[in-house]
Order: sequence, then structure tokens, then C-alpha cells
Amino acid sequence: MKPFVPPTLPWPHIAWEPLIPSIGRANRALAQFNGILHGLPNPAILLSPMTTQEAVLSSKIEGTQASLDDVLKFEAGDKPKEESLSDDVQKILNYRQALNEAVPALQKRPFNLNLLKSLHATLLAGVRGNDKARGRFRPVQNWIGRPGQSIEKASYVPPAPERVLEFMDAWEKFYHADSPDPLVQLAMVHAQFELIHPFLDGNGRLGRILIPLFLTEKGVLEQPMFYLSAYLEKKRTIYMDRLRDLSHRPDGWTRWIEFFLQAIEEQAAANTRTARSILALYQTKKTQIMELTRSPWAMAVLDQMFKQPVFSASNVPLRKKNGPSRQAYALLLAKLKEAKILTTVHPSSGRRAEVLAFAELIELCKGPQMI
Repeated sequence: MKPFVPPTLPWPHIAWEPLIPSIGRANRALAQFNGILHGLPNPAILLSPMTTQEAVLSSKIEGTQASLDDVLKFEAGDKPKEESLSDDVQKILNYRQALNEAVPALQKRPFNLNLLKSLHATLLAGVRGNDKARGRFRPVQNWIGRPGQSIEKASYVPPAPERVLEFMDAWEKFYHADSPDPLVQLAMVHAQFELIHPFLDGNGRLGRILIPLFLTEKGVLEQPMFYLSAYLEKKRTIYMDRLRDLSHRPDGWTRWIEFFLQAIEEQAAANTRTARSILALYQTKKTQIMELTRSPWAMAVLDQMFKQPVFSASNVPLRKKNGPSRQAYALLLAKLKEAKILTTVHPSSGRRAEVLAFAELIELCKGPQMI
């Protein structure tokens, strides 16, 4: 197969009129989700588990097996026994780290190819594939196919390596261009990135990281906290088929944009439901924990539970100058366990501290409304 030559941006052939209803529905759904973001007292804390779940599901599309539970336990010091699962968890943590690094970077200057390469370097740090031109556009030809399959039997062959920079320069200009609708533009930004496949590894994950960054930079969302991978993982076969169709179907772009808009519409509604449920849970537990503990550190503990819903009881992140003593913190946790707000994942044993979980929040973030 010959390397594919992507269409010249800004706009390939698109049938706009049939897309108008989908454009309207997707924009309305995103506006509702943005309203929820605006009303959250601290989105970075309250939606932290959703961000991690997004990283889990985006990585799962690429074949990882680690779950949200695995990641949360790992962060609490409970490492997986299987080496492959440890690598999966690190990929997920790298995904989240890349997204977190992008936020302050975009406050300083607009999105650019140097930032893209930096995010790629973070994505591949310390995992299998980190020797595949990490942080650099690919110097050799790559292709998509079954493991071990030759390029002659590939399902898709991206552009030749010597043309990658040319196509990525055009892609970057299109990313910042004005457009009739930002969601249609985003559908094309994501798809064109995948068609170019500029890196040897990590293209899918990086392409999905771009989605919340683009929505925030274009002013569609206040914060980069839109999570699309639950829908894309659920519809993985259609997702991949629609992307492949772009290289050989005359109506490929219209079909792809229609699929992408539907993904945004449905997942925005799901994200809105989950965010509302998380806010309701936060408000309920706030009242319950304050009445239960009568502690001046109740709110700090509650925020800790939302930010890290699985944690080691020996880790006292609240111990600042005026924070609780270790004994006071242990007593506070004991009250939360007695009230069944916290559950024990692993009891203490020898030097190993007890690992606790805020199970209600975890189930909320990985439940059917997400996937």
C-alpha cells in the first residue's frame, strides 16, 4: 500500500446541511455540561476521579487492561503484581499528567507543535514504547494493521515521514483558524491528526487529549474537563471504521463528523449526569461528615477523599503547620469507617498501612452512566 495523502485543509468536501441538526444538539449538550462546570465549587477536586477514568478508558481503546480501581490502588501504594498491568497503570498516569501539564502551558501561549511534542514525551515516559522517537515526529514509515502484519497487508498507511512536518504545519494552522462551527472543526482536527499519525506510538491517546484542550481554548468550555473516551471505547469498532473510511470513501468526512457530533452529544449528557451526581454526593457528605466529626479539618478530609478516593491511612496529606496530628487524623478516619463512609481495601499488616476507599464515589465514576 502507498502512504495516504490527507486532504488539503481547511475544508474537504462536507455536506453541511444534513449536519445542522446534529450540530445544534451537540452544542446544546456541551453548553449544559459547561453550566455544571461553572457551578462546581472546585472542579479540579470534585471531577478528579472522572479525569482518571477518562485516562483509563482512552488508554483502554489502545489495548490496556488496567481499571480505575487498579490506578487508584496504585496511587495508594498497592502496586499490581503483573508487570504488564504496572505498565498499563503508568500509561494511564502519564495520560493524566500530560493533560495536567497542558493546562498551565495554554495559559501562557496558544497551542503549538512544540507543546504537542512535549505532551507526547510525557505520554511515553517510562513505559513500553518510550524508545519510539519519544517527543519527536516519526522519522520512519508506520502503518496500522494486525500485530506482526506487513505494510502490504495494512489497513491504513499514514503519510510518508518526510511529509509529516508539512501536514502538521497545515494542521496547526487549521487548529487556530476561524470556522463556521467549533465542534465540526474539532471533529476534523481530531481526525486529521489520526490520519497524519505523526508519532510512532501514542497517536490515539494524544489525539483524544486534544479534545478538551481544543474546547477550552476555543471558549466552548471553561475548563478542559470534557471526557469523550467512554463513548469512543463503547463504540470502538465504529470509531475506528469511521476514521478508516476517511481514506477511501467520498462521503467519509460527512459520516465521520456526524459520528463525532453524536459522540459529543451523548457523552456530554452522560458527563452532566455524573457531574451532578458527584456534586450531590459532595454536598451530602459535607453535611454528614461535619455533623459526624465536629472537626475543623472535616472539609479538608472530604476534599482529600474526592481528590484521591483510595489512599493509605498512614499518609497524612493534611499535616501542615496548623493541621491535625497523626492521632487526630486517625480518630477522624475511624469515625468515617464506623459510619461506612470509608471502607477498608487492605487492613494494616506489619509495616504495611491500612488502605481505605471512598467506594461510593468510585462506583459513581465508573458506573453505567459513564460507560
